[in-house]
Amino acid sequence: MDSVKPDTAPLLAHRFDFEGQSVRYGVWGQGRPLVLVHGTPFSTAVWRRMIPLLARGRQVHAYDLLGYGQSEQRAGQDVSLAVQGRLFAALLRHWNLARPDVAAHDFGGATVLRAALLEGCAYGSLALIDAVALAPWGSPFARHARQHQAAFAGMPPYIHAAILKAYIQGAAHRPLNEDTMALYTLPWTGAVGQAAFYRQAGQADQRYTDDIEHRYGEIDCPVMILWGESDAWLPIERGRALAARFRQADFRPVPQAGHLVQEDAPEAIMAHLAEFLAAVSPPARQAGHASLQYESTL
Repeated sequence: MDSVKPDTAPLLAHRFDFEGQSVRYGVWGQGRPLVLVHGTPFSTAVWRRMIPLLARGRQVHAYDLLGYGQSEQRAGQDVSLAVQGRLFAALLRHWNLARPDVAAHDFGGATVLRAALLEGCAYGSLALIDAVALAPWGSPFARHARQHQAAFAGMPPYIHAAILKAYIQGAAHRPLNEDTMALYTLPWTGAVGQAAFYRQAGQADQRYTDDIEHRYGEIDCPVMILWGESDAWLPIERGRALAARFRQADFRPVPQAGHLVQEDAPEAIMAHLAEFLAAVSPPARQAGHASLQYESTL
């Protein structure tokens, strides 16, 4: 079984070959499957505090999106939402998961929504956390980097490092300490990582949510939407508008949290997820979720 330490990125011990490219993933615990999907420009590191607690009553699957974290990065790579949706569908088949529960943050939200609506994936429940799903989206910096991808990719590393730290800090409501910042910046450093960072920014095209946002009412599983009240990237009004697109969605604001809720309020995510998953799980499984409680160690 894979291990997770709260101060390091989860070790993704398994490799999945997707269209000739390496995708890294991990599996923890036993029980009803729960799949965690990160967003951009993050990695599975966003779930590091939660995986050990969730794995007490669940079989937790998490992976790094193609071109992110521990997964392969290479020149000319397609890391668009179209590819990420296909990858998610392929992983569910690889894991032999039928209707798993899914929790997705940011870009991960659009990824799993595309997989459901375009790739035929079905979920037992869906928790969306500050999800990229409704236009307009993207920070001013991301839009600028998309327009000038080549120039940014060729910047001196020390300038890139400063921009990267400032950008990631902008996702959080609270200051990130040096160790936490290093978890998020490391995959985007060096010649390969720097190019990959601006590559994913350059391919963050709103048309991939325009394709599907009129179809969110077709999602047939229970939906919960968590949103940081102080999200500077995607204002909370966007979350309320998203909730209205589903047949029935439980919208829950998270106080004192920005876009990166996993850093600002991990205990809130755990509390809301535990309550939501217990409510939507089959009765025979509910006992297994009793351990998903907030602990001060988060």
